[in-house]
Amino acid sequence: MMRLFSGLALVLVALTTARGADPSLTIYNQNFAVVRGTVPLDLHEGSNEVAFADITSHLEPSSVILRDPTGKNAFRVLQQNYRADAISQAKMLARFEGETFEFLVQQPQKADTVVSGRIVRAGSEDPNEGVSPIIEINGKLRFDLPGKPLFPKLPDASILKPQLSWTIAATQAAKFDAEIAYLSGGLNWSANYNVVVPESGGKLQMAGWITISNQSGKPFSRALVKLVAGEVNKVQGVQQQAAAYAPSERMISTAQEVGPEERSLGDYHLYTLPEPITLRDSETKQVEFVRAADVEANRLYTYDATGYGAPDPIPYRHGPIIDPGWGGDSSTKVGVIYEFKNSEANHLGVPLPKGRWRFYRENGEQLEFTGENEQDHTARDETLRIFTGTAFDLAAERRQADFAVNQAQRTMEEAFEIKLRNHKQEPVEIRVLEHLNRWQSWEVIEKSDPFTKKDASTIEFVVRLKPDEEKSVRYRARYTQLPALPR
Repeated sequence: MMRLFSGLALVLVALTTARGADPSLTIYNQNFAVVRGTVPLDLHEGSNEVAFADITSHLEPSSVILRDPTGKNAFRVLQQNYRADAISQAKMLARFEGETFEFLVQQPQKADTVVSGRIVRAGSEDPNEGVSPIIEINGKLRFDLPGKPLFPKLPDASILKPQLSWTIAATQAAKFDAEIAYLSGGLNWSANYNVVVPESGGKLQMAGWITISNQSGKPFSRALVKLVAGEVNKVQGVQQQAAAYAPSERMISTAQEVGPEERSLGDYHLYTLPEPITLRDSETKQVEFVRAADVEANRLYTYDATGYGAPDPIPYRHGPIIDPGWGGDSSTKVGVIYEFKNSEANHLGVPLPKGRWRFYRENGEQLEFTGENEQDHTARDETLRIFTGTAFDLAAERRQADFAVNQAQRTMEEAFEIKLRNHKQEPVEIRVLEHLNRWQSWEVIEKSDPFTKKDASTIEFVVRLKPDEEKSVRYRARYTQLPALPR
């Protein structure tokens, strides 16, 4: 049985604030979001100067839209300025460079004292740059601060946090709430799936969680949140910056029982949280969005000599590979893969955003962690195949038995033997994948076991082994129609 949590109403996607002054967010799983809010405007006829500081620290200034959502008030933005130089101790030191003022010196079990010093050099705001401040005290220089600087005042035109300001021309006086919308980095979401495998049998239990992270430098109170799954084209910049949005303090909260509603958004999928949420800065919030039981799954044992990542699809792009030792490094591990279909008949049948899948196995009354992996977006009715690790009691050994190049006939032959051993107390079935990647034209001319051609360069043998049994698979492949080879 599958349950996709749904809200009470469908919220349409639009660049409007959906509920009064409450902010709204559309968060993409590419480290950016569309942020929407309101700006109270009290305009008089003519030119107006307006400042607004309720913005994120990672706003993209060129993406800002300011408008009257009702269309009743005519105004024009003549100029926009974005300042991100919020005042800090390092900036204050730089502003007072060359001047003398006081420092508060605090020492354990001693009375506080005040010393005067002149700022010779303010130093770098980023401590990783290694440019320390230089302070002159009584004619001597020191390369650190003697204490906490006691600044006499804030410099003119200082700001306490990032700020937008506009010069707005209005044809007549008007007082209304304008809408602001912009792109911002520092907001991201991801999906995580927890799967429980029974001690016996093949039916899984699964719960999927949406994790929302706010590293934008701004809290959001009672925000309406939508999440977009899929990779929209975004010019790099925000994504690169987002890698640096590491929280200094991680806070995790679990959301309400009612979960998001899923719907299609063109070529993407949209999940709308049914209730407003409060998202503090540097907070991570989690919402359960799908739960399923009795999911039929197969646990497959697979041997792939190249490992269990994605192989190079066209290794011969510069010509046939005639190096005899190419591809000789082989894994000896047999992989464990869980395979199941994302269909309604299998108690799923919903678009599953990309994310991390964690597998737990029942062991009596306890759950034991047995592996995890990343899985890309999976559409409805597609099959998931998730590699979770390697089997301890299964072993494989692969060797190249022969290799020869016939320049006259412009062919190349290669033979392999794969030995498989089962040390389990029950019979197993191992799928052996072989990649014929030396050249694009090939045929198998000898084989010990039947195989299935999986794609243009992959064949699969299915080998059944009894407990404590060893079997060998042999085959010979011939590559044909090779281009003329150098002698």
